[in-house]
Amino acid sequence: MANVLKMADQATIIALWRRGRSQRRIAREMGVSRGTVARYIRLFRTGWEPCGPGACSNCAIPITGSGAREGPSPGDADHPNCAISIAGSDGSEHAPGTVDSADLTIGGLSSGGDVTDTPQPVAGRQSKCHPFHDIILSKLEAGLSAQRIWQDLKAEHAFPGSDQSVRRFCRRLKNSTPLPFRRMEVLPGTQAQIDFGTGAMVVIPDDQQLPVGVKKRRRRTHVLRVVLSHSRKGYSEAVFRQTTDDFIRCIESAFHHFGGVPETIVIDNLKAAVTSADWYDPEINPKFQSFCQHYGTAVLPTKPRTPRHKGKTERGVAFVQDNGLKGRVFSSLAEQNDHLQRWEANIADTRIHGTTRMQVKKAFEEIEKPALLPLPPGRFPLFHEGKRKVNRDGHLEVDKAYYSVPPEYLGCRMWVRWDARFIRVFNHRFEQVACHAKEDVGRFGTDNRHVSEKKRSAVEKGTEYLLRQAQLIGRHSGMWAEQLIGVRGVEGVRPLLGLVHLAKKHESDLIERACETALTHGAYRLRTIRALIKRQGAQQEQFEFMQEHPIIRQMSDYGELVHAAFTKERSS
Repeated sequence: MANVLKMADQATIIALWRRGRSQRRIAREMGVSRGTVARYIRLFRTGWEPCGPGACSNCAIPITGSGAREGPSPGDADHPNCAISIAGSDGSEHAPGTVDSADLTIGGLSSGGDVTDTPQPVAGRQSKCHPFHDIILSKLEAGLSAQRIWQDLKAEHAFPGSDQSVRRFCRRLKNSTPLPFRRMEVLPGTQAQIDFGTGAMVVIPDDQQLPVGVKKRRRRTHVLRVVLSHSRKGYSEAVFRQTTDDFIRCIESAFHHFGGVPETIVIDNLKAAVTSADWYDPEINPKFQSFCQHYGTAVLPTKPRTPRHKGKTERGVAFVQDNGLKGRVFSSLAEQNDHLQRWEANIADTRIHGTTRMQVKKAFEEIEKPALLPLPPGRFPLFHEGKRKVNRDGHLEVDKAYYSVPPEYLGCRMWVRWDARFIRVFNHRFEQVACHAKEDVGRFGTDNRHVSEKKRSAVEKGTEYLLRQAQLIGRHSGMWAEQLIGVRGVEGVRPLLGLVHLAKKHESDLIERACETALTHGAYRLRTIRALIKRQGAQQEQFEFMQEHPIIRQMSDYGELVHAAFTKERSS
């Protein structure tokens, strides 16, 4: 509440202003602020002046003459502290609004000087637009601009003033008749408003060890407040940081606390949820957008720098701070959240709301809770996300492991979401283009579909593929290839690949004859096939053994020869 000046000071301000002095000069001479001077002049111009401290609260003295209501007579015994007492020198009372120049009593002090008999409603020179007040006001209500009004006044009423005077007069008229704010009420289950505020201090006692990663014993918290707009049912939770994960986790806890999901949620433009604030087309954080899709609700950010768009939770945060947390200190964040849960159940839910005139808990359970959307089967899977650039090898790095993407995204920056099990990669339209199981540090997760055919060797396609290619050359080539793998095993894969490549340089008939010849010799070397193709070598002939021939002797002849040789040896 503003401070109240003494009655003499109030009257002095009015007297100086009626003599034509500016508010700035009065404030400087009286040693008060210009706002204080303006306040008492405004009271004077309305035609009433309140009594001083200790007087009747319903008492007021009419100062101006025209249109003023009849009040108590100045100096009345029942109203001894009235602000201005005006009496003539002969003791007779003047008409309201008139002051005798011979005697001006202000708060019991006589002040000399010339005072005009006719009161001036405003200090200084009167605007030339004042006689046309009603005309200008009607044209403003019709939606005409100040320039158009000046033109009409000049043409129709020979207005002597400038366009700037009309502009100033129109501004005063607009400021003097402000439009009231439109109050917005919603149906049950249609809206929840969310906002952050400053929470209570967390002070870790000296006899307790600091948790891992915590360096200070005193930490300030942030309290999030979720309020259902119809019943004013609320949920509060304190956090240390306003990250996207903390924001999502708090809202999810609020949905489960309510037992349902509102159709829309109204938030301000905090970075945890809105990456680019825009009243017409805001850019929502992709992770928070996925959270809203999971729960089937829509997010509606407020207009930037317009907190009244979520006035219910703005007041709700102040209610938590003033009633629930003010003057309290907690030893841990969990202790503060436990206190907030008890406060919600015992204080916030049991109060009679000043606007709805209903108990919050009763209004929620009977009216709003049945109108909420059902909760999904499972909670929203929290994950990490970020942008990663695709390297020259077609992989991007996540937590020191590497994962492949389709070749058309080489060199692009991709959105990546990961948790303890999966890695998901999205393009700029947020369409999933790859999904991998989480790999260990330093390992590569490569999907064969992400390898271009031009970069895929025939060996990678497998032995079965190469054998089918060899069979396409011909029957003998296929037989030679199968026996090659059977004899040489894994070492025969590359010679088999070489055989397939020979079909690109030579005709199939030449390769078939070379393979047929190699089969007869049991040769399973690729160099043999090449040499046979080069020499066009003939097939090795096979001969049958003959039983009779002129040069072939009978076995009896060999027996006689042996007997003669033994006889000669004995005789010698």
